[in-house]
Formats: sequence, C-alpha cells, structure tokens
Amino acid sequence: MLFSFFRNGFTAQAFIQILYFIPIYFITITIHECAHGYTAYRMGDPTAKNMGRLTLNPIKHMDPLGLIIFAVAGFGWAKPVMINPRNFKNPKKGMALSALAGPSSNILMAVAGAVIMGLIKFMYINFAARQSAFVEMAWSFFSYFVTLNVYFAVFNLIPVPPLDGSRVVNYFLSPKLSYYYNYVERYGFIVLIILLYTGILSMPLSFFSGLIVNGITFILGFVPFLKF
Repeated sequence: MLFSFFRNGFTAQAFIQILYFIPIYFITITIHECAHGYTAYRMGDPTAKNMGRLTLNPIKHMDPLGLIIFAVAGFGWAKPVMINPRNFKNPKKGMALSALAGPSSNILMAVAGAVIMGLIKFMYINFAARQSAFVEMAWSFFSYFVTLNVYFAVFNLIPVPPLDGSRVVNYFLSPKLSYYYNYVERYGFIVLIILLYTGILSMPLSFFSGLIVNGITFILGFVPFLKF
C-alpha cells in the first residue's frame, strides 16, 4: 500500500485510501481477533479472557510489525489470540470453529458495510438536494471497508499454517496427516512470502474476494433500498 504510494507518486486518491486504511485496520483486526477469543471462550477455553483479549480495545490486538508490513505490502497480521485446545471437549473441532470465527466476523463486517452503502445511496437519491462531498467520502470509506474485510477473510482462509484456514483443514485430517501438516507451521511465514512474492496467490485471492463481494451485492439486491 505505502510501497505503491511512493512508487506511483502522490495522488489524492492514494492519500485518502491511506487515511481510510488506519481506522478500518483497527476495526477489522479488533473484531477478528475478539471473535477468535470469544468463540473459544464459549466452548470452554478461558485463555483469551484471562489474557484480556475479549475486548474491543484495538491496542490489545495490534502487532506493530504486522501493521507496518500490512501498510507497506498489503498483508500483515495482528497479535494472535492464544487458545488452549486442551480446554475443549473436542480439541480439533474447537480449534477449527475458533479459527473460522475470525474470517466469519470479517464477512459479517463486509455485509454490514454493504448495508450502510445501500442506505447511503438510498438516502442520497431520495433526500439529498445536491451532491455532497461528505456522502462521497462516506461511500468510499465503506466501499474500502467492504473490500478490505472480504480480502482479509479470504487471505486468512488460505490453508497454510498458521492461518485460520489451516485449522479448518486440520479438522478433517487423520492424526498422522495432522502431525505433518502442523509441522509446516514453523515455515508457514516463509511459504506465504514466497506465494505472495511470486504472485501465485493473486488470482485466487482476487477471484474468491470478487465472488464474495458479488454474492453480497446479489443478496442485498433483493432489498430495494439496499441495492447499490
């Protein structure tokens, strides 16, 4: 993001996107990580609660290095919520559901953002006497909010340990395959860097992100005043 900004030079649109990114990032990671911890807590693991992670305070969830890399390269991470699978009746199932809660929260946030976009358009068309810069900025903000949350959900569902998708995949593996699969986790960051640097993930991420956005738009299209 910042890399693209400096490479392509200053533009008002790029600068506005950076300003949008800051609050969206904090909202997104806070609810995402809190969803992990709360789901685990509801299934019997109080680890996140005991560590003070069941909070909407973004500082508790922010990883400074992850934020910097996300701002520069377009991917990054928050401070992971600690979960103890031994506290679950079914450890593999508990880990899978706790992991799935994060991306699910991002999809729900994307839906909420799309609903707000629909309401903004409805109110603008029906009640605004003239074009408003504030309305345009609000529309752009929530458009970016939807896009970033969908991207964040899809990225986290990549089945490379330690991303959330790996916990879901692990649920369906035999104990032996699970052992070897989890062994990859120590090299997971390197694998992700290679996949992102080579562009292998670009097409799948774009495809599935677009699929989800189109799905949200299609569903909301059945509500006349939410169509946008």
